[in-house]
Amino acid sequence: MKKIIVLTDFSNQSEQALKAAADLAKKHKVELLVVHMLELNQAIITSPDGMYIEQTVFLVKLAEKNLKEFLEKPYLEGVTVTPVIKHYKVFSELNVIAKEHDADLIVMGSNGASGFEEMFIGSNAEKVVRNATVPVLVIKGEVTNLSLDRFVFACDFNDDNLPAFQKAKEFAAMLGASMEVVFINTPNDEFMSNRDAYQKINKFLSKANSAQQVEIYNDYSVEQGIINYGKTILADAIAMPTHGRKGISHMFNGSIGEDVVNHSKIPVITFKI
Repeated sequence: MKKIIVLTDFSNQSEQALKAAADLAKKHKVELLVVHMLELNQAIITSPDGMYIEQTVFLVKLAEKNLKEFLEKPYLEGVTVTPVIKHYKVFSELNVIAKEHDADLIVMGSNGASGFEEMFIGSNAEKVVRNATVPVLVIKGEVTNLSLDRFVFACDFNDDNLPAFQKAKEFAAMLGASMEVVFINTPNDEFMSNRDAYQKINKFLSKANSAQQVEIYNDYSVEQGIINYGKTILADAIAMPTHGRKGISHMFNGSIGEDVVNHSKIPVITFKI
């Protein structure tokens, strides 16, 4: 691992992400790129008559001041930190930053909730996951001494998950981490016998050219099975594939990814398919 991008909007959630990223930076001796995206309107920035220049300069200078103060944290001592300010929120630009700086991971906070609030949380997290070409680590709440020594990777072992599986393996190798792969079996119309499940898994692993061991875990729902399996093996994080433009955005029709991000007590890592 070379560099980690951390997104901040100066909120408590983004500070928890910064703390978690600092733990990883110290352990792996990498640089943090702390990115703040301004809420400037595109029309203001590109105004041809310059009427908004003074306003834009003021807002940029204020953001620079706020970011400098935000980064004056004791837990960042000994960590190389580079502040980056973007003029407006275009989350696809994170890929440009990641490529320019050779970054391996994006870390961001989320205030995942339950019930009615779920419809409103994580919109920025969703946009980042949807656009990011590098893994995204979503932090919920305070994580003390974050380590990614052992994480769960869960998928349905359909062929479209092969790219995410390979990325997760590479990520684990880069960190020197143990990746525990699980298939969640549920008592619904898709219930599979162990024999049928292993046939599907082995076909997938053959295409991936992998001898990865896979655990079959039974539960009432895929979401709960992923979370419970993570608890069972004391995982540091849960890793999941995401579907590019769809991301984890199916808030209104029970997205597995969205539910896991909302309800998991441990960080969630996403890998784009």
